[in-house]
Amino acid sequence: MIRVAVLMGGMSSEREVSMRSGTQVAAALREAGFEVVPVEVGEDLAALLVALTPRPDVVFNALHGRFGEDGTIQGVLDYLGLPYTHSGVRASALAMDKAAAKAVFAAAGLPVAPHRIIDIAELADHDPLPPPYVVKPVSEGSSVGVHIVKPGDNSRAEIVANWHFGPAMVEQYIPGRELTVGVLEDRALTVTEILPTEKFYDYQAKYAAGGSRHVLPAEVPEAISKAAKDIAVAAHKALGCRGASRSDLRYDDASGRLVLLEVNTQPGMTATSLLPEQAAHEGMDFPALCAWMVERATCRA
Repeated sequence: MIRVAVLMGGMSSEREVSMRSGTQVAAALREAGFEVVPVEVGEDLAALLVALTPRPDVVFNALHGRFGEDGTIQGVLDYLGLPYTHSGVRASALAMDKAAAKAVFAAAGLPVAPHRIIDIAELADHDPLPPPYVVKPVSEGSSVGVHIVKPGDNSRAEIVANWHFGPAMVEQYIPGRELTVGVLEDRALTVTEILPTEKFYDYQAKYAAGGSRHVLPAEVPEAISKAAKDIAVAAHKALGCRGASRSDLRYDDASGRLVLLEVNTQPGMTATSLLPEQAAHEGMDFPALCAWMVERATCRA
């Protein structure tokens, strides 16, 4: 029987999300016939090495955020010679760094919004871009620390006072609809439209009960659906991703503009998360999706 260590928890602001993902992945892998060893990851690297002894056959990486999807844990697993799920060091680091990822997307000819990287103190003095614009951390996930600044908004000083994420990306706000596309290697699944119950698709909308509604397939023109899928697959390839990823996009149906926001190399992995929802829509249930990831796990060393 294949022995799979499921890494969950971690040290990032997304620890709670990772615990949910890892717990449900572990249950799904048991259902799929694997021997599962849940491993709660913390700050003690030596404890992690002990937990990975004896060596598992495969590591399922269910970590999110810093140290979990930025190439750090991937480098540790490569050093240990352990095959693991999802993307490797380079793709993970690129995707987590929004500035680097956008440079890769632009070089690949993919549509991105105008943006700047600033020291957050600049925001206190003036608008770095004509409003409306989005302020977001360069290296966080799950919409942690994201703010929308609208014309006449007086929230800039408050954003600066509460900021603890290092450099910030300021990006032109794209009106319209929130779309997301899951990718399994070279295959796009479907297009989901995300309808938050309030404001925008922030951390609360993503993870609180009733925070958002998912429409799949998204009710958009067929040409837009195809374009979104093509962009998601191209972005996956441009970054050098492996296994599963999920691309987030904005679609302005008034102008027809479709823009790639970012690629998530460690999509949420609860049974009702966006990627598993799309896989189920395509006929792949949650245990089968988790098994698919384990079967394609590799060591990059």
